[in-house]
Amino acid sequence: MKYFDKILIANRGEVAIRVMRACRELDIDTVAIYSEPDKNALHVKYADEAFCVGEAHPSKSYLNKERICDIARKSGAEAIHPGYGFLAENYRFAKLVEDEGLTFIGPSWKTIEALGSKIGSKRMMHEAGVPVLPGTPDGVTCLDEAKKVAAEIGYPVVVKASAGGGGIGMHIVECEEELEEAIDMGMRIAESAFGDPTVFVEKYLAKPRHIEIQVLADAKGHTLHLYDRECSIQRRHQKLLEEAPCPIMTPDLRERMTASAITAAKAANYKNAGTVEFLYANGNYYFMEVNTRLQVEHTITEFVTGIDIVKQQIAVAAGEELSMDQEDVSIRGHAIECRINAEDPLNNFTADPGKIVRYRSPGGPGIRVDSGIHMGYTIPPHYDSMISKLCAWGANREETIQRMRRAIYEYVILGVKTTLPLQYAIMHNAHFIAGDTHTHFLQEEHIGASLRRYLREEETRMQTLAASLRQGKEVAAIAAVVDVYLRKNMK
Repeated sequence: MKYFDKILIANRGEVAIRVMRACRELDIDTVAIYSEPDKNALHVKYADEAFCVGEAHPSKSYLNKERICDIARKSGAEAIHPGYGFLAENYRFAKLVEDEGLTFIGPSWKTIEALGSKIGSKRMMHEAGVPVLPGTPDGVTCLDEAKKVAAEIGYPVVVKASAGGGGIGMHIVECEEELEEAIDMGMRIAESAFGDPTVFVEKYLAKPRHIEIQVLADAKGHTLHLYDRECSIQRRHQKLLEEAPCPIMTPDLRERMTASAITAAKAANYKNAGTVEFLYANGNYYFMEVNTRLQVEHTITEFVTGIDIVKQQIAVAAGEELSMDQEDVSIRGHAIECRINAEDPLNNFTADPGKIVRYRSPGGPGIRVDSGIHMGYTIPPHYDSMISKLCAWGANREETIQRMRRAIYEYVILGVKTTLPLQYAIMHNAHFIAGDTHTHFLQEEHIGASLRRYLREEETRMQTLAASLRQGKEVAAIAAVVDVYLRKNMK
């Protein structure tokens, strides 16, 4: 069944290509948008049509709501898929799309607005019976009240921006003397980053796990889950590695958490694909937020369930009912996703944009690479540093780790520093292998030794690669590039 004739993808890079792949399988034409630096990007070449949306800065291109809708109308697109990031969770954009007579492939703008407020969404979940962390029920307006609540729930506490995400404006407070400064600073940052200075205080969990539940819902009130994902390994509150299912999940915990996720979705009148995120510690879990969009890590859920989430998004947006019932969904095997970012893991994850001078993606059984890069492509400095997602599937977690190790070994990206060495180190870390992870995992000292070991092994591997290429000057040139790469990373 053809749900739409043409869809505009309001995004770039690998997620734009991911949506376009689903559209191509559904025989739907695609429209790409691109900023001036992205004119030669892979997603531009892959689409059936492509239009320049503006200058390099996101505010003048990928965040230009009016311009994107104008391109959609002129191209004859009937629907817009926002991908993730940029405008994906901007309720004003979703409303504008609807007002223009187009279909927004995601939840309604009213749902996005309601769930976009951390305070409002926590209140909604508390009223629905979903567990939430104790804290101030509303935004902080009185320091004495904030001190009272913090004393009642016990330090440490955390100050968060209500409209925020990614840890922006978040401050951990160890004692009452630090609270006033944290609130003042949080409000300033929240106002600057989100245009909303509202902050709140809640209990801080020192080493929780980050567990999320993928949900799907249609306009007929049919809501189901696609099980769980573990997302605890993060840097600066941004995920680096995810796996499905969560390695510590028990039947009882899964039953309770998935039931809470379904309750959360229904409380918000949710439609389309979404993710309910929880913090887990000491046998208890607490609602954190709902991501009202396609998640980066949807790939591993697709691996273990066999369900194409993007196709389900498109079908639901077209008014169709979900094509399966809950009893039709089961877990098959295990999957891990490693986010490969153009960052230097030895230098506080500093972004390292630049030209890809050598590229070879891995393959073989159980391997999936979602990427928007290629050899000769220049990674621009204006956007998110994630350049690809490396995913592995196996019959069990042990096999999946082995396949991911092999895939990292095969993956060659020269010209920029990447997080490949870090992912290799994690795959060989005893705590990770045992499933013993938490949100501060990367701060543990045992990661460093494995990372240095990988860099030593990398030299041998890269020299072998260079020797297997064409003879003559080209080999010498590639070897020189490899040598520079290794010297920079070994500092």
